[in-house]
Amino acid sequence: MNPFYKIEEFPDFPAMTPEAAEEALPKLLADANAAVDELEKKATPTWDGFVTALDDATRPLMLAWGIVSHFMSVLNSEAWRKVHDTFQPDLVAFSLRVGQSRRFYELAKETPADTPVRTRILEKMVQSAELAGVALDEARQKRFNEISAEFAKLSSDFHNHVLDATKAFSLTLTTPAEVEGLPAQLKAMMAGGGDPEKGPWKVTIEEAVYSPIMKHSRNRHLRETLMRARSTRASSGELDNTPLIDRILVLRQEMAGLLGFKTYADYSLATKCAPSVAAVQAMEDELAVASKPVKVREDDALAAFAHEKIEPWDISYWSERQREKLYSYSEEELMQYFNFPDVLKGLFGLANRLFGVTIEDRTGEVPVWHPDVRFFRVCEDGRPIAHFYLDPYSRPETKSGGAWMNEFRTRARRSDGTVELPLALIVCNQSRPDAKGRALMRFSEVETLFHEFGHALQHMLTRVDDAGASGINLIDWDAVEVASQFMENWCYDAKTVRSFARHVETGEPIPDALLARVRAAKNYRAANAMLRQLSFGTLDMILHVGGFAGSPDDVKRRVFDDLTPGTTVPEDRFLNSFSHIFAGGYAAGYYSYKWSEVMSADCFGAFEEAGLDNEEAVRRTGRRYRETVLGLGGGTDPLEVFKLFRGRSPETKALLRQNGLID
Repeated sequence: MNPFYKIEEFPDFPAMTPEAAEEALPKLLADANAAVDELEKKATPTWDGFVTALDDATRPLMLAWGIVSHFMSVLNSEAWRKVHDTFQPDLVAFSLRVGQSRRFYELAKETPADTPVRTRILEKMVQSAELAGVALDEARQKRFNEISAEFAKLSSDFHNHVLDATKAFSLTLTTPAEVEGLPAQLKAMMAGGGDPEKGPWKVTIEEAVYSPIMKHSRNRHLRETLMRARSTRASSGELDNTPLIDRILVLRQEMAGLLGFKTYADYSLATKCAPSVAAVQAMEDELAVASKPVKVREDDALAAFAHEKIEPWDISYWSERQREKLYSYSEEELMQYFNFPDVLKGLFGLANRLFGVTIEDRTGEVPVWHPDVRFFRVCEDGRPIAHFYLDPYSRPETKSGGAWMNEFRTRARRSDGTVELPLALIVCNQSRPDAKGRALMRFSEVETLFHEFGHALQHMLTRVDDAGASGINLIDWDAVEVASQFMENWCYDAKTVRSFARHVETGEPIPDALLARVRAAKNYRAANAMLRQLSFGTLDMILHVGGFAGSPDDVKRRVFDDLTPGTTVPEDRFLNSFSHIFAGGYAAGYYSYKWSEVMSADCFGAFEEAGLDNEEAVRRTGRRYRETVLGLGGGTDPLEVFKLFRGRSPETKALLRQNGLID
């Protein structure tokens, strides 16, 4: 049987080829449309008669399409792109057909709810239908659907252009002088199996290579070349995203207008915690005002340290040298204590300590999509409650950059009383193991792993039985980063770090003095980091409020000149690779990172107040966090969840304090 027809408990990834998808998707689409047609005739305004039945009708198709989308991110190829491009219009049309069903809309309003969670699900179904154009007249609905189809294609093209432009650039270095200063692990990776000391070395602009080169390479010309290349990705020729950006912004504004919103930003905020654009701007302004004077001091100190005019391609290099001088450790020295298997063991130990769950490595028991992938089972009180895949390493030829968590299956209690367990995936792009098999991690990669695991925990540790609000489902977009950012804080907790930081050669634990310096360096150039994120959020919001002067790139230049001056090259085309807002879910929502971080910092503040050295208090607070933030998921309004855990509304001072921007 075609593996896409009936996706069992664990998908048979090796059998899920592009050819199998091409064969299966027409039948799955036809079956789903027929099931929806039948349901419109026979559905009753009861939970099982409508909500459960609709989920049953659409799930086989959406599961299969989820696998296709997953392969586009981790095994990207011309064959998978062909499948995706061929069937994406049909999937968009199907989603709109369901979302714009007047019968389903009326059923969502008529169906009684017997729990608060179900009330929220039905209210969100009504809102979703309205935002999908269910109430539009025939002409407006037709135009809405045309926009949706075109936007889906533009978004896919934008993503592929960035991936292709990143892959298209490479340099070959042939002399040791050209790689002077680079960490041994990076040179080994760039040598591609050759001699890491003799070369040749292949240089790319993928993050796993670009970031450490910018920090460590003494070859100033190389740093400049790479920055100019990475800053202008997807800005010329067939891969130029400039016309796509212009078209996407026009379409979004038109779509918002069709639905009765003044701007796309207003449309976006209709489904988020933030009450208004003004409230978002007030939060960003509050953080920027506190950060700007500190940034000036940080920049003056760096200029004095470097004793030369600092160009944009020098900032990371001299920042790393200054940090090494101030805190007396190098990134390469620190990496020796962060071997991936040890870090993973420590992360799982923290989950047990805080939330009472145990995690078992079950790699080899189920099929995976690549030999890098590992598989785990999560248990609570001795019984399985979830599973997840982990795809940790960079594969620039076929794998999208960045890191993410996604779901293959959501916790749900079926009508026969059985519970379907959550199945998650975590994807990172950390440095690959070296010739000795050592997967040494930069500290930023450790933070990324903790971050994505936080998302997975919220998906897997849910207590909600209704799939529509289980795990991360129905969590407002500007609260979805709370659980992930919360976990990053533990990378600076001494007890947690000591549990996994051991020297890769000697097995010795990280010295207390080194750990103290790492913790002291936490807020090094924190104002610059804060303003960088605020510049992205501010830029995103201005573009989606509209009415700005000049081109989108002109807006970018004004925002960057105000918040992060001197950090980009003159020809910078940052927007052309800003996939978060043009090929992801963050349009008029990038502010969500900071909005969530305010809450996540405040959540961690509860542990600080309880006393991080008080093990019983930490465990007690962890269990309360587990039952609220992680357990309630999208079944309760995020601000109410926060108040249940914290006892009050969130405050920005916790974030500013943890970043060293206020006392």
